[in-house]
Amino acid sequence: MRHIIAIKLQNEAGALTRVAGLFSSRGYNIESLSVATTNDPTVSRITLVTRGSDSVVQQISSQLNKLIDVLSVEDMTQGAHLERELVLLKLRVKLEQADVVRGHVLRAGGRVIDPASESFIVELTSNETDIDKFIDELATIADLVEVVRSGALGMSRLPRTKISS
Repeated sequence: MRHIIAIKLQNEAGALTRVAGLFSSRGYNIESLSVATTNDPTVSRITLVTRGSDSVVQQISSQLNKLIDVLSVEDMTQGAHLERELVLLKLRVKLEQADVVRGHVLRAGGRVIDPASESFIVELTSNETDIDKFIDELATIADLVEVVRSGALGMSRLPRTKISS
């Protein structure tokens, strides 16, 4: 099963390496990884996607909580959450297809952010399934030159009593 795990940790050198090392030492792949500071510059948030049974992910979460830099671990797939991913696509577009590509991008909720004469760079923020579909559909009307994906970001829908890092 696919799991989106949010990890808050001290923003210190080596903290990310220790988290990633815990996964690799147990033979689990990290499918995507996003890291940035929070509203507190001393705390970073990792959003990590991996696959495994609920029991294995629970065991990994327990091990993560034992790392000295880790402040909290949340498997967001266990509750209501929102999930988004950003994709940037570089497309080679024939002049006669430019309007068709623009229309498709707009209907999908994306934007053409660099409409060069022979290529477009487009962006879309959505869920993984919709992005996969978007890429497949655009590939039928333009040549995909490059695909850059952010990986999943997620946020629990559960209300918080205060703004947390």
